[in-house]
Formats: sequence, C-alpha cells, structure tokens
Amino acid sequence: MPSTPEEPLPSRRQLRAQQAAAEQSAAEQGATERTGAEQSGAGQSGAEQSGAEPAAASGGMASVQPPLLPRQAAESAGAGDDAAAFLTARDVGGSGRGRTNRRSLLADEPPREKRSYKGAWGCLIVFVVLSALVAGVALFLQGPISQIIAATQGPADFTAEEAATGEDVIVMIHDGNGGSEIAATLVEEGVVKSFDAFYSILLQTAPEPVFQPGAYQLKTKMVASTALDALLDEGTRLNQTVIVPEGTAAVHVLASISEGTDIPLADLQAAAANVAQFGLPAEATTLEGFLFPATYTFSPEATAAVALQTMVNRQYEALDAAGVAVADRWSTIVFASLIQREAGLRDDYYKVSRVFQNRLDPAQWDSGLLQSDATVAYGTGKTHLVTTTDAERADAGNPYNTYAHPGMVVGPISNPGDLAIDAALHPVDGSWLFFVTINLDSGETAFSTTVKEHDAAVIVWQNWMREHPEYG
Repeated sequence: MPSTPEEPLPSRRQLRAQQAAAEQSAAEQGATERTGAEQSGAGQSGAEQSGAEPAAASGGMASVQPPLLPRQAAESAGAGDDAAAFLTARDVGGSGRGRTNRRSLLADEPPREKRSYKGAWGCLIVFVVLSALVAGVALFLQGPISQIIAATQGPADFTAEEAATGEDVIVMIHDGNGGSEIAATLVEEGVVKSFDAFYSILLQTAPEPVFQPGAYQLKTKMVASTALDALLDEGTRLNQTVIVPEGTAAVHVLASISEGTDIPLADLQAAAANVAQFGLPAEATTLEGFLFPATYTFSPEATAAVALQTMVNRQYEALDAAGVAVADRWSTIVFASLIQREAGLRDDYYKVSRVFQNRLDPAQWDSGLLQSDATVAYGTGKTHLVTTTDAERADAGNPYNTYAHPGMVVGPISNPGDLAIDAALHPVDGSWLFFVTINLDSGETAFSTTVKEHDAAVIVWQNWMREHPEYG
C-alpha cells in the first residue's frame, strides 16, 4: 500500500540516490541478460525474465536517462510506492497540505529568509524625518536666501510692463531737498517702487545731479532710471504749480509757493503778515489753518497776495460745503487743524475727534486738559514733529501747550483738509479718553478708555521709537 501523507516523505537527495541506484542496477542487469542471450541464443530478454521493463537500447548499448525530478519520478511508469506516496502528498492532499509537505520535502535546501516589514517601516520613518528636516532647513533659510537673491538682482524696481500702466502724478521738490528726501518722496507718491531703486542710481550718476525746486509732472510706476531722467528734464517741471499737502503748516506753504512760482519768499512773508486783507475771522492773527491744502496753478503774473487769497478762498469753499456757518469758521478750523495733525488713518480722524470732545466734557475729564503733543510741538516751532520732552510739556509759557492750558488750543496748528473738517463736525461715538500712535510709519493708533490701557500702549510706542531713532 502507498504510504500515508502523515509518513515522512523521502527527500530530494534520497530520491536522487534511489534513482541512481535503480539506473545502475538496470544497467548491470541489462549487461547480464545480453551475456546470457549471447550464450544461450534464447529470444527471451532478461527483462522479461526478471519482470522488469526492457531498457531502451541504442547502438547496442543501454541509454542512460537523465535524472528525474520528484514529480517525474512519481509519474514514470513502474514508479514505486515511495513515489506514489510523494505524489499523494504533493497533489492529492490539498493546497494547505501540499505547501506543508513541500517544506518537508525541501528540508535539505537552505531555508528562505522570511520577509520582514520592520525594515520597510524603518525606511518610511527615516524618509519622513529627513523630509521634515529638509523642509525646516528650507524654511529657516528662506529669508536669508531671498535676501541673497534680492542682493544679486538689485533693489526692487518697476518693470517696463508695469510702467506702461502708470498714471499722471504731480510731485513737489522743495528747496534744499537732498537725494534721500527726493527718493522718499517718490516712493510715497508711488513714482518708484523702492527707495534703493532710485537712490542707488542717483549715487552712480556723475556728475552729481542738481534738482530744481518746484512741481514736476511724472507718472506712477516709473522705472527708477526713467524717473531720474524726468526730474532732470526741464520739460517735466511745471511752472507756476504749487502742491500743499494736508496738515502743512503755513510757514511751509509759503516756501512751496515760492518754489513753484516766480514769487519771492520775502514777498509772500510780507503779504501773509497783513492778515486783515484776507477777510479772516477776527480771532485770526496768522493765515494758519486757512490755506486750503490742494494743487494750485498760478499765472506768471500772480502776486503774493493773489496766491494767498486764492488759497483762503478755497478754504472758505470747503467750510461752506461742509455746512459750517460763518460764525463757526474759527472754532471749526482750530479743531480740524488739531485732528489733522494728530490722526493717521482715515477712520482714526473720527475717533481722535471723539477723544478730544470727551476731554472737553467735565463729567468725563475734570482737568479739561487736551494734552496734545502736536500743540506743544507747534508752539516750540517744531511743526514737523508730534513728539515732545518733559520740559516742553511743563512749559506754561507756551500758549499752545495743552498740557498746561485747559480747553481748546488757542489757534490752528496746521492747514486742515476736507476729512479733518468733517471729523471735527461728526465725531464717532465712543468713551475713549486716550490715544497714541504706536507706529509712525503706518499711522496705527491705539485708543484706550483707562490709564492702564493707555500706559500699555505707550510702552509699545516707546519700543517702536527706540527701533526707529530717526523719528526722535
């Protein structure tokens, strides 16, 4: 009977040995039979006599069959019980038993290395960690790399395509303005893209350019080199044109008129001293507050008095358009001039107006002190600053010192525009009593109701000032 699958199967080496022994035995038996046949002459073969199959012959010699694989050995005619047992285990016993028995069959072969997923997970973890590390390094170096690239590419400048979309703009160059001041003005007006783009070209230009004061017809989004050429071109200089920005003090307005026209500054100063000729309110002792900020073009024949009267009339038009009665012109201009100097962003104008209104209310602010640095600075002649010192704030001899004198400031401290006038007339609702501009570049202002809140905001402003000493 065939062996059952549970019995141990012969190994491949054992099968090969058995096959070789069988072949050798067959060869020996064949040789014996041929010898017997030759001797007896009988026709019966040794194979028949022994009951085995005759060996195939070729050329009078027994052919040697190649070694059989296990399956072939089992399938060969006349295979023994061992081969049948192997066939049963391999092909009859089912897939699970077949796999098990095959491992038994190949026991003499080197065991295959088991596939492990630990290595794959390890590689994945290493890949993730390295990716995160590379991303972190790239993020860390992003700033320095961008700075290096910017340095190699030069300062930011408008392209020719961007320049084609520029719009007309009038830029005022004042007497005594240096290259850095002109560069800053061009950036502020949107003429050039960056300070360095213009200033670097200016430094490389020889001989050193000389700029004439006055108004220039330029474009926004100009290539820096083109902007420089335009400022040096007499054809772009607008004769008899004057630009007065909002909040400009009267002393600077007179200088701008002289720079943009052929009117001597001395003539303008003399005309301005005769306040009565301009029809100002009785309280006015100077033209401060009544020279409306705008762009003006005068005829070559215009005199100092004509130029100044033109600006005063334009301010009256603005007051009338805002609905201000003639009797209220003075108080409105005084308050609007204060807001114009203290406010930065558009929405802040109405908040600043509310703060000062609240401080004038004894129920909310019993001291009645506006405590405006802009008023103190104006009284000291520092019309371009809004910061003051402890000594300046303590100086009661300064009539514009609202730290020392309660109530509204004694007179205008700048020339306000339409927005400041509207804010003076329509303060927004709120309970704020303090404000401080914490970023003089952006105009960002912090509004507070309590002293504690305000003190915290002041610290922010002081830190900003330390980082920007040029504003000190």
